[in-house]
Amino acid sequence: MAEDVANARIGRHGAARLAAVDIDSYNLELKDEDGFLGDRASKGAFQAILDGWRKPLKKAGDDPFGNKSSEDISKKELDKILVSDDVEAAAVVHSAVEGFAQEFAGVVSRFLKLKSWANTERIIVGGGFRQSRLGELAIARADIILKADGAKTTLCPIRFHPDEAGLIGCVHLAPSWILEAHDGILAIDIGGSNIRCGVVEMRLKKAPDSSKASVWKSDLWRHADQDVSRDSLVKRLLNMLEKLIAEAESSSIKLAPFVGVACPGVINEDGTIEKGAQNLPGNWESSRFNLPQVIVESIPEIGRHDTSVLMHNDAVVQGLSEAPFMTDCRRWGILTVGTGLGNARFTNR
Repeated sequence: MAEDVANARIGRHGAARLAAVDIDSYNLELKDEDGFLGDRASKGAFQAILDGWRKPLKKAGDDPFGNKSSEDISKKELDKILVSDDVEAAAVVHSAVEGFAQEFAGVVSRFLKLKSWANTERIIVGGGFRQSRLGELAIARADIILKADGAKTTLCPIRFHPDEAGLIGCVHLAPSWILEAHDGILAIDIGGSNIRCGVVEMRLKKAPDSSKASVWKSDLWRHADQDVSRDSLVKRLLNMLEKLIAEAESSSIKLAPFVGVACPGVINEDGTIEKGAQNLPGNWESSRFNLPQVIVESIPEIGRHDTSVLMHNDAVVQGLSEAPFMTDCRRWGILTVGTGLGNARFTNR
C-alpha cells in the first residue's frame, strides 16, 4: 500500500509517457516462418554464422580456431584476431561479421515497416554485442546496407558502456523534483546472465538534463553460472543495494529516495511482469511476485525519506540513457543485441 501511494506521486511502472519521451512500443516479438525475428540478430545468431564459415575449413583440417567451439570464443579473442597476422582467421571473422550485418539489416528493415516504428530517424544499438570491435563493425556495415536500400534511418552504437547504460537510463525514470538536492540514485539492471546494481551520480549542476550522469560505483553478480532461485537472486540484489547505500553514505554522497529498475519483459503498471522474463531464474511473471514492492518493504527509507521505486523494461531504460543526446531528432529507437533482441521506440516530447 505504501508503495502504491509513493508511485501515485512519482509515476507508474512501465509507463508509456515519461518526462522527456513517449514510448511508442517496446519488447515487440516479431515472427516470420522461421520463428522469432530477434533470434536472427542475437549473440547466438552471430555464433551460428561464425560456425557456418568454420565448417568447410574443419572438413579440410584448416580451421584456424582448432577444436574450440564458437560459443567458447570470446569477443575479446575475436577482436584480437581481426587485427592479427593470421589472415585466414581474420577472414573468417570478417565473413561472420558480414553475414550478421546482413541479417541485422534485414531485422531492422522489418521493424521500420511497423506502424509504431514509422519515420524512425535514428536507431541506437546497445547490448553486450556492441561492446566489441566486431560488434561496431557489424553495426556500421548494417547501416551501410540499409542506406544502400534507401532507408532514411541511421544506426549508431550506444555512447555509454552497455553495462552502464542500463543504470544511467534509470535517472530518466525519476521525476526531476525527486532528484533535487541529491547527488545520486540507486539503479538496478537485471539480465538473463547478470544483475548489476549501482549508484548513478546525476551531476545536475553540470548538466540539468542529466547528460553528464555517470556510474559512481557498481556491483555485478553473474547468476547464470550458478543454480539460483528467484528468491535467492532477489536476496542477493537487496544485499547489493544495502552495501551501496552504506558506501554512498560513508563517501558523503546524498542519495535520492529513489530506486530505478531495468528488467526484461513487459512491465505492468502495478509492478508485476506480464511476459518476457523467461530467461530469469524462477517465475518472475507470477501475479504474486512484485519486485518493486519487495524492494520498498526491505528498504523502506533512503536518507530518512520514504523509498520510491519505478521499474521499466531493460531496453527502454538502456535507451533512456541516450535521451539527452536525441534532441536533434523527433523519433528514435533502440535495439539491444544480447541473448535476445531488446527493442523500444521513442518520440521526443
